[in-house]
Amino acid sequence: MEIVIAILAFCVIIIIHELGHFTAAKLCGIQVNEFALGMGPVIFRRQGKETAYVIRLLPIGGSVSMEGEDSESDNPRAFNRKPVWQRMIVILAGAIMNLILGYFVVMLSLGISDAVPTTVISGFREQSVSMQQLKVGDEIKSINGLPIFTSSDIVYKIQSSDVKNEQGNLIYDFVVVRNGETITLNDVELMTRANEDGTSSVYFDFTVEPMEKNFINLVTESFKESVSTGRLIIMSLIDMIGGRYNINDLSGPVGVVDVVAKSVGIDPSLFFSIVSLITINVGVFNLLPIPALDGCRFLFLVIEAIRRKPLKPEVEGMVHFIGFALLMILMLVVTFNDISRLITGGGGV
Repeated sequence: MEIVIAILAFCVIIIIHELGHFTAAKLCGIQVNEFALGMGPVIFRRQGKETAYVIRLLPIGGSVSMEGEDSESDNPRAFNRKPVWQRMIVILAGAIMNLILGYFVVMLSLGISDAVPTTVISGFREQSVSMQQLKVGDEIKSINGLPIFTSSDIVYKIQSSDVKNEQGNLIYDFVVVRNGETITLNDVELMTRANEDGTSSVYFDFTVEPMEKNFINLVTESFKESVSTGRLIIMSLIDMIGGRYNINDLSGPVGVVDVVAKSVGIDPSLFFSIVSLITINVGVFNLLPIPALDGCRFLFLVIEAIRRKPLKPEVEGMVHFIGFALLMILMLVVTFNDISRLITGGGGV
């Protein structure tokens, strides 16, 4: 049952993305030839008045095929015949819909959680070492130069730091507001804990205050959490490019579904939190100027707007084809890693 719920959640994220493109295209008067969910062989097809609605075997990705999108067309309702600003809206609409969905899922996650955490320290755990410099009531404003908006930012920055003191312990530079005064605390050491594999990891050995849950707080905190999630995704991509993470740390659809399925049986709030992370990830990733993704298509439209004429369709088509091929190769690699981790028992929530 958990796997079914996870797959349905994954499909909803895809459908919302494609509905963004589809709705924007219709509003701009563009002819949509096909609305497809999934990839691979067709298992369902229904022809509407103008658009064919298709479901493919593999619930990975989707597409909205518009007249004149990848080739020249004389149809006045073709994509290539519309003003560049309308085509920009259509291209961006999918990612924007994912970001909007992510915001509402974050709100749902916070709404059903036990508490909405703040960035104000409320206490310290047993054997805490950070209490030597941090104090109850401190509002954390930044860690190692990263502005802190939510408790998720605290977790990310603490877990991603690699600065150590002479004793080999991880240390952090905090900026806090204490009694109305902004204070910089250098070389704050946090407690570590032993892992099952014999290594140790650091975590924040203090607790943060919960805030009162009401509509206004949910709206504002959900926005901050969504922005922080998007920023976390971008920083993680930068870390991966910088070599902090490698391809074995990536997860594809199989790994994502596995993690989501496990979260279903643990806590509904955790489930929706992971779903929000995935849909915001889809939105942010699609905005990157990577060939075959919406961000690259948007970049070509920006170039067209500047040049006042489009690039040759065959040039753009070749760029997207190469990008799509590379993404498929990456998908195969991470899917193989996902399956290997499932077989060996690695991964998890």
